[in-house]
Amino acid sequence: MKTAAMVKAGRELAGWSQAELAEKAGLSVPTIQRMENSQFGPLRSSGANLEKLRAAFAAGGVTFVSSDGRDCVCLDRGA
Repeated sequence: MKTAAMVKAGRELAGWSQAELAEKAGLSVPTIQRMENSQFGPLRSSGANLEKLRAAFAAGGVTFVSSDGRDCVCLDRGA
């Protein structure tokens, strides 16, 4: 997940509030808010926080794919 918009899209696809994502990732709500803010975004977060976020999304069936100049957010409905 490269952009704030991708973080927000992933959360919305999973049907989670910011508080729910924060709980699942073991992060604070302000951290999630910063990751979803285009002035900050996920890439300005620590590697540890990015890994927690990635793991929470993966457990919820959300994946991020970049290919041929496209960045996609996908949801595995069976997860």
